Amino acid sequence: MLKVLVCVSGGGTNLQAIIDAVADGKITNAQIVRVISNNRNAYALERAKGAGIDAVCVSPKDYDDREKFNMALLQAINEKEPDLIVLAGFLVVLPEQIIHEYRNRIINIHPSLIPSFCGKGFYGLKVHEEALKKGVKVTGATVHFVDEGTDTGQIILQKAVYVEEGDTPEVLQKRVMEQAEWELLPKAIDMIANNKITSVIN
Repeated sequence: MLKVLVCVSGGGTNLQAIIDAVADGKITNAQIVRVISNNRNAYALERAKGAGIDAVCVSPKDYDDREKFNMALLQAINEKEPDLIVLAGFLVVLPEQIIHEYRNRIINIHPSLIPSFCGKGFYGLKVHEEALKKGVKVTGATVHFVDEGTDTGQIILQKAVYVEEGDTPEVLQKRVMEQAEWELLPKAIDMIANNKITSVIN
C-alpha cells in the first residue's frame, strides 16, 4: 500500500480529486496518510478532516526563520514515512533537504503543458493569464517529478485542453482543472502505486 502525503496551500480541489479517486477505486493500492498546508485557513484542511484524513498546518509565520520552518515541514513529513509526496497547489519552494531525502518520490501538478508557461513566478492564475496573452490555442496540465529546479523535473503525464473564444483566465483555469488536472493527478498516483512508473521508488 503506497503511503501518500499531500501538500496544498489553498482550496484543495486537486486534493478532493485524489480523495474521490481513492473512494471510487480509480486509485488502488494507495492511501492518503496526511495532508499538510502552509496556510491555516486553507479549505483543503477541512476537506481532509471531512474525509477522516490527518491534516496539519505548518506555517512559516509560526517560525523565526526559514530554516526552522523547513525543519518543521520535514518533521511533519517524516512522521508519516510517506512513499510519495504530492504537491497539489503547494505554494512553497521545497528545501533541497526534502528533495534529496525524497528523491524521485515527489510529484507536482502544473497548469500548463511544460515547458510552456512554467518556472519561477508561474503559478495559479498567472499561468492562464500568460497563455491567453500569448494567444495559444491549446494549453493543459502536466504532472512531473520534482527536482531542485522550478517545474524542471521529468514529465510523467500531460493532457491538452483547448482554449476557447472569450476565455478569461478564471474560465480557462476552471476548464484546465476539470479536464486535465483532476484526471491526471489521480492517474499518476495510481500508476505509481501499481508500479507502472518504475523509476519512482527504487
